[in-house]
Amino acid sequence: MRATRGAARAHIGAVALGAALCAAPALRPGTPWTTVALLAGLHLACELLGRVREVPPGPRRAPGRRASPAGSVGAGTSFPLLLAAAFLLPPPAAALVAVPGSLAGGTGKPPAAARRIWRAAESAVAVWAAARVHTLLGGPAALGSPPDLPYALLPVCAAALAFSVVLAALEGSILLVAEQLPARRAWRGILPRSLAPHLVHGLAGLLMAVLWNSSYGPLAALFVLLPMYISGWVYAQYHREHAAHRATIRALVQAVDIKDTYTRGHSERVGRASVLIAHELGLDRERVEVLRFAGILHDVGKLGVPTRVLRKDGPLTPEERRVIELHPEYGHEIVRGIGFLGEARAAILHHHERLDGSGYPYGLSGRGIPECARIVAVADAFDAMTSTRSYRRGRPVPAAVEELKRCAGTQFDPQMVRALARGLERYGWSGAVTADDAQLPPPRKEPAGPVPAPLSPRPDGPDGQGRR
Repeated sequence: MRATRGAARAHIGAVALGAALCAAPALRPGTPWTTVALLAGLHLACELLGRVREVPPGPRRAPGRRASPAGSVGAGTSFPLLLAAAFLLPPPAAALVAVPGSLAGGTGKPPAAARRIWRAAESAVAVWAAARVHTLLGGPAALGSPPDLPYALLPVCAAALAFSVVLAALEGSILLVAEQLPARRAWRGILPRSLAPHLVHGLAGLLMAVLWNSSYGPLAALFVLLPMYISGWVYAQYHREHAAHRATIRALVQAVDIKDTYTRGHSERVGRASVLIAHELGLDRERVEVLRFAGILHDVGKLGVPTRVLRKDGPLTPEERRVIELHPEYGHEIVRGIGFLGEARAAILHHHERLDGSGYPYGLSGRGIPECARIVAVADAFDAMTSTRSYRRGRPVPAAVEELKRCAGTQFDPQMVRALARGLERYGWSGAVTADDAQLPPPRKEPAGPVPAPLSPRPDGPDGQGRR
């Protein structure tokens, strides 16, 4: 651990030294200090505003990781400012613009000093690179009065690309050094995720630079920041709300897992299987997300069931069965006030109904059972059969699918069973899934081999103990 910290500090120091060398020529005569001061002050103001509205960070952020758009409003407005500096100033002077705001901005978590130094260093190097590319392609001449459009777009886009590439390279490098991630994982996805936003920020920076050089002066350029700030604030609000939803669901699932140790991880897998079915049915993105919530929270009502019943090793008595069959109603009562769950609440209440009307709690049948509940019922039974419990071994996936097909039309909706079978054939199945995993794995083909004979369910359903 000490070696890792030492390597991270050395890396941060090396990048900071590089940033200082990039900015050092600005100390020579001829630097437009008024423009530098105005842009640096605006950047500082944006970072301080973002710090006031910063969202607490999630786990495992490396010292060099910037807060996501959810974490800071300032990030949405400061990038156009930094790129405008790259278009308006010589490279050394442009690098200086990023330093005050980065040093004063939010850090999320300690060590604050190292994080601020890293942010300042990587921002300065990225802005210097963008300004250097812009200058080499004749960008300053194209931004004269009047600006040479559309030719000015070429150096601007190239500068934004350089800015994005340098930031991505530095972000990956700190992950590699500080968290010791493999190189393939350290840089994976950073550039593709950031390239398009940085190109948009580059166009906003171009507009600021054109207005700055016009007869309207720097004051007019400030109007570009207002819509950027508002959009960044709205985006941050959306992510705050989404983060709160995820935290609520995570807390409920953890509470169920602690109480019912037999089915630890079951909720997350049912959520993934529900998403698998929803994708095969062609449901829209919003409904897929709701079904993921429904699958993850389908057993939240177990919080109202006595622990001795949930953890009983042997078969349940009729009285214990009646107690455990109350968990869908308990679950519905627990989540009924959580508005963002939508139809997931109906799935939680009705996921033990059967197509032939012999299920519980209300004995609904056929299309009278909500679609979301029919989806979760299939996902729940599939994971219950394929999971190894203390009282029996899990079945192979093909055997579980055959069992679902055998019970289709009486216990399960055949359409949902077919959708799950198609999804499993396309994507395969893995039990190592967390509550935050909403993505499907890349399609893969299952190895050919004999399919085990169907296994008949015990009298109380595919799970065999009624603990679903």
